[in-house]
Amino acid sequence: MAGERILVVDDSKENREFIIDYILKPNGFEPLQARDGVEGMELARRAAPDLMLLDLQMPRLDGTGVLTALRRENLNIPVILMTFHGSEEIAIEVFRLGVRDYVKKPYTPEEMLAAIDGSLTEVRLRKEKDALTSRLLNANRELHSRIKELNTLYSIGKSVTSLLNPTQLLARVVEAATVVTNAEQGSLLLVEGENLVMRAVKRRNDQHARPVAEISQDRLAERAVRTGKPLSLTPQELAALKEKNPNAPSAVMVVPMLVSDRVIGALGVENITNTARVFSDHDGALLSALGDYAAIAIENARNFQQLEEVKEREKMAIRGAFERYVAPSVVDRVLRSPDEMRLGGHRREISVLFADIRGYTTFAEQAAPEHVVELLNQYFALATDIIFAREGTLDKFLGDAVMAFFNAPEDQEDHPYRVVDAALALQSAVSELNSMRGGDALTFGIGITMGDAVVGNVGTPRAMNYTAIGDTVNLAKRLQERAEPGQILVEESVIARLGDLVQAEKIGEMQVKGRKEPVIVYALHGLA
Repeated sequence: MAGERILVVDDSKENREFIIDYILKPNGFEPLQARDGVEGMELARRAAPDLMLLDLQMPRLDGTGVLTALRRENLNIPVILMTFHGSEEIAIEVFRLGVRDYVKKPYTPEEMLAAIDGSLTEVRLRKEKDALTSRLLNANRELHSRIKELNTLYSIGKSVTSLLNPTQLLARVVEAATVVTNAEQGSLLLVEGENLVMRAVKRRNDQHARPVAEISQDRLAERAVRTGKPLSLTPQELAALKEKNPNAPSAVMVVPMLVSDRVIGALGVENITNTARVFSDHDGALLSALGDYAAIAIENARNFQQLEEVKEREKMAIRGAFERYVAPSVVDRVLRSPDEMRLGGHRREISVLFADIRGYTTFAEQAAPEHVVELLNQYFALATDIIFAREGTLDKFLGDAVMAFFNAPEDQEDHPYRVVDAALALQSAVSELNSMRGGDALTFGIGITMGDAVVGNVGTPRAMNYTAIGDTVNLAKRLQERAEPGQILVEESVIARLGDLVQAEKIGEMQVKGRKEPVIVYALHGLA
């Protein structure tokens, strides 16, 4: 291994020239020379040679003095001593002072070269070790730096992809771009129709990125979007622009944001100050990775927003359709818990009302069909408004009859009171309507019961009805069938639950279809 720097310290010019011309230069060493020990020490301090060839006897400062000075100043330079006096005492002394080898004058080039190679072996090994250690340390630093960057990029990507608010998302992406590339400013642009619109920006003096809405004039971003390839400009390429406009960037990098093969926008960073760093290929790789994260996140946010809009439209459509047939409480329940819209039901206590229009059949035979439908709709509208006003569930219309129940789907502790109040209000409203019309005097016969029933969705997966089923429902219908026009028949359990709150007349036991045992029935007159 040639190229080492060797300092020859000898007061003999002939000896110095011999060593330099016949040993050092022919073998590729870099020679330095000093005429005495003082000059030798000055060169040793200044040039840090790899090896010193030192004469023992010199003026001003001899070889022993140089060795002592080297040790005192901690200059770790290997030394080969040259002398005509090769006594054992001198050898022991100089070796104690750090001499690596000892050459007696006169010597041959081969002898000196062998001594030089032997003394440089340790130097070469140490240099190789230092170089290897340096490379290892640099590799470790590079590895730690890459791991830190990847962790940062992963954290940023995770944070970015979790955002669904478009405004927050775009600003977060721009801030992340300036962080991973150590850029002074950044921007994000989206393809919107025929335009490229800047949607978020962070200027050099901004603490955070902010949303904007500006049609872009950025030719580099337009080019990145058009070609689908990243672009970068160095200070040399931007020098002419920088001369015209001091606020122009000194370094620019732009990457396209792609979803599959479709470019949805561009993400760019810039450095403005002349002393700012130039973006490297590694910066480009980090920005491209972030651009991929951003593209996915933006697409997710768009899809989520569209899904929310579709869901809201569907909810409005469901509400608009369902509220024509069922109580608002049922609609709210469906919208809150769509999973409950499956077949099946559960047992619970309810109060049931059946109301049938009396005199309808005779009226329908005599009146025009259009008039029959108009009048029927008026009576049903009254019933619907009254039931919904008390948060009842309108089950169905059965010809000229109405079925409703209370305490489902929502709990209503006062459901017996609500059903009685609804029946009385219905009869009162019908009487008022009849007086206003002056003819076609129809009225309701109403039956009311309270008890357990199975409440839920009945039918098929494609066509179902939210209803109540059970003996309690059947009994209410039977009471309605036995009621006189304008009469409200109430089963005993309802009267017992309400007590003094109601005004009712006990009719007594009544045998109804489908029951072996008679039921005790009351005629309802009012509420206390």
